[in-house]
Amino acid sequence: MLQKVLIANRGEIAVRIIRTCRELGVATVAVYSELDRDALHVRLADEAYALGGQTATESYLNTPAILDAIARSGADALHPGYGFFSENADFARQITADGVTFIGPPPEAIEVMGDKISSRRAAEAVGVSGVPGGTEPVTDPAEVLSFGEEFGWPVAIKAAFGGGGRGMKVLTGPDEAAEAMESAQREALAHFGRSEIYLERYLAWPRHIEMQIFSDTHGNAVWLGERDCSCQRRHQKLIEESPAPAFPDEVRRAMGEAAVKVAQACGYVNAGTVEFLYENGDFFFLEMNTRLQVEHPVTELVTGLDLVEWQLRVAAGEPLGFSQDDLAHSGHAIEVRLNAEDPTAGRFSPSPGTITKFRAPAGPGVRLDAGYESGDTISQYYDNLIAKLIVWGPDREAARRRMLRALGETEIAGVATTIPADLAILSHPDFIEARHSTNWVEQRLDPGSFGPPTPAEGGSAVADESENRVLREVTAEVDGRRYAVKLWVPDTAPSSSAAGRSGPRPMKPRTAMAGTGSGTVIVPMQGTIVKILVAAGDTVEVGQTVCVLEAMKMENSINAEKAGTVKEIRVSAGDSVGPGDVIAVIE
Repeated sequence: MLQKVLIANRGEIAVRIIRTCRELGVATVAVYSELDRDALHVRLADEAYALGGQTATESYLNTPAILDAIARSGADALHPGYGFFSENADFARQITADGVTFIGPPPEAIEVMGDKISSRRAAEAVGVSGVPGGTEPVTDPAEVLSFGEEFGWPVAIKAAFGGGGRGMKVLTGPDEAAEAMESAQREALAHFGRSEIYLERYLAWPRHIEMQIFSDTHGNAVWLGERDCSCQRRHQKLIEESPAPAFPDEVRRAMGEAAVKVAQACGYVNAGTVEFLYENGDFFFLEMNTRLQVEHPVTELVTGLDLVEWQLRVAAGEPLGFSQDDLAHSGHAIEVRLNAEDPTAGRFSPSPGTITKFRAPAGPGVRLDAGYESGDTISQYYDNLIAKLIVWGPDREAARRRMLRALGETEIAGVATTIPADLAILSHPDFIEARHSTNWVEQRLDPGSFGPPTPAEGGSAVADESENRVLREVTAEVDGRRYAVKLWVPDTAPSSSAAGRSGPRPMKPRTAMAGTGSGTVIVPMQGTIVKILVAAGDTVEVGQTVCVLEAMKMENSINAEKAGTVKEIRVSAGDSVGPGDVIAVIE
């Protein structure tokens, strides 16, 4: 078994890996950015090393800093988690060359499958067909137009070296090809360090079914079962479950065998996931994720396996302790991602900030994988996943009801979360009867059913009804020293429903700040301006995009709420802004 593992990641997945290592008696090493100095994964690890910087590029993607942490700690292995360096073949090759075990597939397999274009070619070579699409990177909007004319619209632009919906744009027609390409390339570069993109035909009503596989260095390869990840927004998953509902056994077996073929075709070792789109009884190869998936816990709950444990064992050279015939599945598992997002009106706007309260659910069949606790801050620079809530039940309906109960017990304050949307999805007849698809949340689900968001402002509040003010606990810095102080400040929440109510007053969601209908264009969240689309003197219409704001690795359009002439622009590309900052004035 490995002796000391450095986890080149943060948040929930770093915590997850640390816990299994501790159970196996393996020492752990955490790394952290300036913003994560007191993060949960740092507090739990046996030792921790600073990477410096704040952004992912300055810290968790800083190769020299991570190599230095390996040398200083004496770690004999590195676990990349997911995201960051997890699918970077050059990094894996460098780690291996330095004599450190990379807990993942060989660099050669990452090169083949980490690139969505070459993975399509490899899958097709073993008879596993993909969605109609290109096999070369695109660099010219004319290529998008040509592809759309040949295969029909809509067309998906996708990051060649990414996943999770990052860097993916869907075009219903040719008009915005250039803008969509530019945005996809920016997101891909920001999240994966590579800007290459490719094209695929976008299916109208598919389900996203993925197959978990595992291979060792002794020639053993198995499929552990499928996960249905069809509940998505912005092409990013919200809810996952295993087994997939209303999914024929013969298709399940065929998909599992196809996934193993794809893995063997590239000499794959360790945990991996082969993703498919399923529509009208047919399935199409989508991509292979050469890493552990965010949703791996649902597979663990129905198989009884600890996938991180087997990652460590396989990386240490041990054979899989089971064959395909040994695998047995029990019951049904559902996972809900608890993201720091405000789902009001279906916007799912990023909601960075400090978690002022985090009450975890408990009880039979309930598991919470969290990367944060009360008092921790969610930064605009990283992914917005707070935690994953996973439940197990003897059947799907029992699991669904258990999840509803567990979500009802979960309380997160200080940031808005996706819990209202999760409750709406799980309670909808389409989900209950498995009539949903990857487009269902955004095309069929009523955003009005999401209910009020979790308060998006930090700090506890005690209402003073007589003066319409609230007592908030805030932090202040005086001469470089940090203080916690209490201040009575004006309450900005609507007061029409407050009469006769005791306790804290509901606070405005962050996204409400942009909906003033005035000529003042305000950003609703902390982030970085990546592009200005108008200039002083331009005429704009209601709803026209004024600028593009990046927050939590997602690009968000900041739109004009009033038609008129742009009087002034107060920001430039690259500027950091906060909630309520004025970026433009329209008269």
